[in-house]
Amino acid sequence: MDIDIREVKTRRDLKKFIYLPERIHANHANWVHPIYLDEWKYFNPKKNKAFSYSDTVILLAYRGEEVVGRIMGIINRRYNELRKEKVARFGYLETWEDEEVVRALLGYVEAWARKKGMTKIVGPYGFSDQDPEGFLIKGYENRATIATYYSFEWIPGMVEKQGYSKDVDYFVYKLDVPEEIPEFYQKILERVERKGVFKVIEFRNKRELKPWIKPVLSLMNECYSDSNIYGYTPLDEEEMDDLANRYMPVLDPRFVKVATKDGEIIGFIVAIPDMTEGIQKARGRLFPFGFLKILRAAKKTKQLDLLLGAVKEMYRGRGLDVFMGVKMILSASEAGMKIMDTHHEMEENVKVRAEMEKMGGKLYKLYRVYKKDV
Repeated sequence: MDIDIREVKTRRDLKKFIYLPERIHANHANWVHPIYLDEWKYFNPKKNKAFSYSDTVILLAYRGEEVVGRIMGIINRRYNELRKEKVARFGYLETWEDEEVVRALLGYVEAWARKKGMTKIVGPYGFSDQDPEGFLIKGYENRATIATYYSFEWIPGMVEKQGYSKDVDYFVYKLDVPEEIPEFYQKILERVERKGVFKVIEFRNKRELKPWIKPVLSLMNECYSDSNIYGYTPLDEEEMDDLANRYMPVLDPRFVKVATKDGEIIGFIVAIPDMTEGIQKARGRLFPFGFLKILRAAKKTKQLDLLLGAVKEMYRGRGLDVFMGVKMILSASEAGMKIMDTHHEMEENVKVRAEMEKMGGKLYKLYRVYKKDV
């Protein structure tokens, strides 16, 4: 049968779109369900402000009356205006191993992008770099984290057959949490502390942490924009509130470090205990008892997942990253953590990658974002 591509128009269609990956990945031990409560908000234009400055198309592929795939097309107008580009994105591509379905889904989004005046398409990518990005290229034996995709081994090759080539690679390192801080970093820490210019604020509970969340996100906005982070679009106040509300329930105050100078926030690192085993057991459902499984997994885990980090440009290269990093390692060690997942590091960010390797980090996942002229 021919593949029929249909736009998602109704709540019933959207339900099929949201829950399709659960069927496709049913036998994949390392795939992690999304939190479905978040998915319903994310794909709702009334609750996700990114829809207000983006053109979108959400699609299902049918063979007869059976749903066999999905994809989303995104044109982030705010990003394109800032970068003076005409770029569309594809994301959330899911199907069984079927090249005909992949070709039909990508082809539809490409044609849609051309009609909108775009000249290039990249993906997989969401509205911003805060969304999962890239197909997994290496590290299929490792479970996905809460902020990343877990894709099939066959899909990168199948996408390349449709004329796509590498745009950017993201490296993920696994670090052993050391029982003792390496001497090199200990010396940097002592030097920074001795000067007394910088201070690292640590938190005991969410009440202490809450007032710092918006300042952290504001600094992220500033640093990521200044650094020209791939795919990043500055957040407005409402979006920062939404992001804060999204992450506040899963944040552990022990693993948020904020650096200040004269009371001004100048850097931060945010990590969370790996809770993916609990999400799998809960099958992405928080209720009635799923949230308890997730909380238990977070308490039991020996893995810490880094999420975000930044240092204000004028203070980079002055040991501030080491200052916060050592404080994070000490907290991780005290909590009984054994390993740290570094999250995405861009291939071209050789300085940070070299730092990871100096600390004994081992490359254990590689993600790739693809591009194609349309």
